[in-house]
Amino acid sequence: MELLQLIRECKQGSITAQKYLYDRFAVQFFLVCRRYLKTDAEAEEILQNGFLKIFNGLQHFSYASDAASVAWMKKIIINECLQELRKKNSFFLVAEDDAAEINTADDILGKLSADDIYKLITQMPVGYRTVFNLYVIEGYNHMEIATILNISEGTSKSQLNKARKTLQQSVTQNNLYAGRKAK
Repeated sequence: MELLQLIRECKQGSITAQKYLYDRFAVQFFLVCRRYLKTDAEAEEILQNGFLKIFNGLQHFSYASDAASVAWMKKIIINECLQELRKKNSFFLVAEDDAAEINTADDILGKLSADDIYKLITQMPVGYRTVFNLYVIEGYNHMEIATILNISEGTSKSQLNKARKTLQQSVTQNNLYAGRKAK
C-alpha cells in the first residue's frame, strides 16, 4: 500500500492502516532509537511512544512526499529519544575547554562495516553518542544541535570531536581496521 494512502486511512482512524504503517517503519525506527538508547527495552518503549505521537500528529500533518513523511516521522522518533535522555539526565557533556580539536582519520570509519560502526557508537558515553548521531547520521549542524540539546555550539563541537576520538581509539584498541586494509 502506498504511504499516502496509509496516512489518509490512519487519519480516518483505521487501526489496520496504523498497523501497516507501524509494521512498515518499526524496524527502521527501532534502529534509530537503539543508536540513542542503551537497551533494546528502552528503544522499544520509545518506539511505541513515538508511534503514538505520530498517529496523534497525523491529523495536523500534510502529505508532501514519501521522503518528507518519513523525515517527519523520524524527527518525532528522534525527539522522543532525546526527551528520554533528558528525562534521565543522561547528558554527561564535557566542557568546551576540556576538548581540544581532534584531527581524526575519518577514512578509517569509512572502511568499517555498518555493524562495526553501530557497535562502537552504542558503546560511547551518552553525550558523545547523541551529538555524533545528530551531526554525522541525522545531518544537523552544530547550531541546531546546540538548540536541541540546550548546550553551546562549542560544546556540541567538542562532544563531536571527543566522539570521533573515542571511535578512533576503539577501532585501534579492537584492531578493527587491521583486517580491512586489504579491501
